[in-house]
Amino acid sequence: MSMVSDVGAFMRHQVEGAGWTVALLLRSFTALVAVPRRLRFILDQMFVTGVRPLPVTLFVAVFAGMILSLQTGIGLRNTGAHTVIGNIIALSMCREMGPFITAVILAATVGSRMAAELGTMSVSDEITALEVMSIDPVRFLVMPRVVGLALMCPVLTVFANAVGILGGSIVAEVHLDISFSFYMNSVRESLTEQTFMLPKDIWVGIVKAVVFGIAIAVVGCSSGLRASGGALGVGQAVQSAVRNSILLIIVLGYIITWFFFYFLV
Repeated sequence: MSMVSDVGAFMRHQVEGAGWTVALLLRSFTALVAVPRRLRFILDQMFVTGVRPLPVTLFVAVFAGMILSLQTGIGLRNTGAHTVIGNIIALSMCREMGPFITAVILAATVGSRMAAELGTMSVSDEITALEVMSIDPVRFLVMPRVVGLALMCPVLTVFANAVGILGGSIVAEVHLDISFSFYMNSVRESLTEQTFMLPKDIWVGIVKAVVFGIAIAVVGCSSGLRASGGALGVGQAVQSAVRNSILLIIVLGYIITWFFFYFLV
């Protein structure tokens, strides 16, 4: 019975945490009316969430494109189809790899930072002090972080897509004897289906990035606000924020891909 009760307590804790996070998301949306008054803090959050992680994001993205090009090119060269490597890299980076890489990096850097900041404020009763002064913590702390990350995650994704494709072109030219011009022509041909002035595959990645940014910010803030128990509780909040964010990124990535390519064909 002890194991059953432990499993039940764990499941109850997870469900309560998920419900608390969804409620925080809804409260963040209702707090958007305060955007003009919190614009300065939103700009600060955009710098923290978008500019500082940029070098790491570009570094990982360029090597991801190179690895993808090398592994795929070696397999295709055996069948004589390696000339389509530009199409494959462009579609893979724009649809999946670009937003996924960016989101994972932001979850590990920005999401953990948000959980640590708000967790420290929570265990030191600073959140309670804001409530005592009739200041809504969601409007004051959470909403700017959600808006800032939702705006900057797509920007970082676009940069990741670009450098990933360029990284793939280096490998294609050096190891597969495919010229840069031929490679870029293949990239342009694969991104021809225009939807609202941009190719559909780019739109899919941008939508994913927006959703991922919101999810990372809300999960990070939720974990931080629910932290308790001093320094140990803050550490557990950071761990929970990164873990749950990455799991959510994977699940949401599948759902968005399924929706776009089965209902918006």
